[in-house]
Amino acid sequence: MEETANIKKKKPKNLSKIQTENEFSLESSDKSAKLDSSNWPLLLKHFDRLNVRTNHYVPITNGSSPLKREISEYVKAGYINLDKPSNPSSHEVVAWIKRILRVEKTGHSGTLDPKTTGCLIVCIERATRLVKSQQAAGKQYVSVFKLHSPVEFKKVVQSLEKLKGALFQRPPLISAVKRQLRVRTVYESKLLDYDETRNMGVFWVKCEAGSYIRTMCVHLGLLAGVGGQMLELRRVKSGIQGEMDDTVTLHDILDAQWLYDNHKDESFLRRVIKPLEGLLIKHKRIIMKDSSVNAVCYGAKILVPGILRYEDGIELNEEIVIVTTKGEAVALAIAQMTTSTIASCDHGVAAKIKRVIMERDLYPRKWGLGQRASQKKILIAKGQLDKYGKPNENTPKEWLTSYVDYSASKEEPEDKKRKLNVSSDGEQNEKKKKKKRKQEDEEDGGGVVEPKVEVADETVEKKKKKKKKDKKGEKEEAEET
Repeated sequence: MEETANIKKKKPKNLSKIQTENEFSLESSDKSAKLDSSNWPLLLKHFDRLNVRTNHYVPITNGSSPLKREISEYVKAGYINLDKPSNPSSHEVVAWIKRILRVEKTGHSGTLDPKTTGCLIVCIERATRLVKSQQAAGKQYVSVFKLHSPVEFKKVVQSLEKLKGALFQRPPLISAVKRQLRVRTVYESKLLDYDETRNMGVFWVKCEAGSYIRTMCVHLGLLAGVGGQMLELRRVKSGIQGEMDDTVTLHDILDAQWLYDNHKDESFLRRVIKPLEGLLIKHKRIIMKDSSVNAVCYGAKILVPGILRYEDGIELNEEIVIVTTKGEAVALAIAQMTTSTIASCDHGVAAKIKRVIMERDLYPRKWGLGQRASQKKILIAKGQLDKYGKPNENTPKEWLTSYVDYSASKEEPEDKKRKLNVSSDGEQNEKKKKKKRKQEDEEDGGGVVEPKVEVADETVEKKKKKKKKDKKGEKEEAEET
């Protein structure tokens, strides 16, 4: 009986505790993975479902799992899903958070009006590199509206259904933006509640970024034939993050920072701030070797030999995430190959960088260590190549014949250049002859250019005479008075 009572008392561990206590990283092996990665955090979730290009790579100890970063780095590479209060503006709220956390940079994903409440994603330091991608993401709102006269429930539903698709919108009078006519898309809308006695209702909207719900309420009133206005507004979801995804208040941030400053307790601060990888969960992933991470941070293209795993359904020019074996986001990239081409090719550019997220030199430099690069370094040290690696007088012939410099611009052969020069000289001579002929024809024709000058001189003289007459008239009037 006692044993059964003890078994009942044991509670299952929280998912967040499991993710922070255990270590998660891809191991180097030739065998296919048989792990259950459904509970793995952030960008490594369901990594066993990714297509395997190779499992063999040399692990590097640099870097760490996003959840196990040191607290200073964790804060600088994080974001806050803030429940914005009413009255202060978005910029004020972001400035307050910057002061509370004592960081240099903060940014937010799309402004909210002062009276509007709800989700405001505040990015800190390194996470501000993802602000633009979050600002362009779709938004969801819940709004309270009031109609100026009583209207039937069916008519309100019909008029709300008309407000779908691409809509013309002009910013309201209150807004500080230039009031230009814009086109914004409304994807979905639902009437949640409507009180016919008070002429008030609540509706939910899923729309494009930059949509004005206030103008939508006005249009709803116009379609109903009575006029209407917005009373309250709340943002329910911004991009991936919703109000149910651990939203935090300003008081929570203050308390978390106070606990860390006075008691060195990181736990509350780690719950308030989330790692930036949480904003990239919905992107398609490519997992890279540790040796090629720093090259990407310095701007290198993502080549096929550096890929370990890649996701299904990658299309051309699609925005994807480059991930390390520890689950860190390296960069946002634009795919140059589909999933099928990556599977069939051994070489080539798989993706181009759009925005680098990781700091440089977090991982060691591993380029320039190949056979050709090491030979080049030896020749530079001996003086047989210049400091830029280009050939000089002492360069051996074997190097000139075997080495191909792809960065150098291709020069055209001299024969072709001479032919081009001859033809261009002939054309120039012909143009000069034509100009001389024109000048001779003009001179023979009695001089076409000279009369234009004479006409101009005559007009100038006439103007001077008029001015003199006007001055004389003014003097005579003055003498008479």
